Amino acid sequence: MKSNVFSITIQASMKHLPEVKSFVNENLDMTECSKKIRMNIYLSVEELFTNICSYAYGADVGDVTIEIELNDKKDTINITFIDTGIPYNPLEKEAPVVSGAATNRKIGGLGIFITKKLMDNMSYEYRNDENRLTVMKCLNDK
Repeated sequence: MKSNVFSITIQASMKHLPEVKSFVNENLDMTECSKKIRMNIYLSVEELFTNICSYAYGADVGDVTIEIELNDKKDTINITFIDTGIPYNPLEKEAPVVSGAATNRKIGGLGIFITKKLMDNMSYEYRNDENRLTVMKCLNDK
């Protein structure tokens, strides 16, 4: 099955989050996904972009490339985040404890957990000195 791939490369800085959201929105506008699915994708993209901005380059600032792939039927979307920051596989991170009172839990660590719940698949690879984190979502309501 053929697909369409679109990409944007920008500085990994939170000031560019509106551009990232706009890029995702433009691509989702080519589909017929529901508002609920769209919101799940937005939240996941925001979490992953924030993590790259916050942790990938330490005190430095680098770039991130975001690739969006829509198959010809436009019923699935793959979003890949590519950075040349510190090698890090977020899928190896231990799941946070989410039971008990919120005041007793450590701050942070929920972004990847939430993204795993909202998206249909998540994969990571480190190749050619690049972190490549891909999330996939079926755009049909199940």
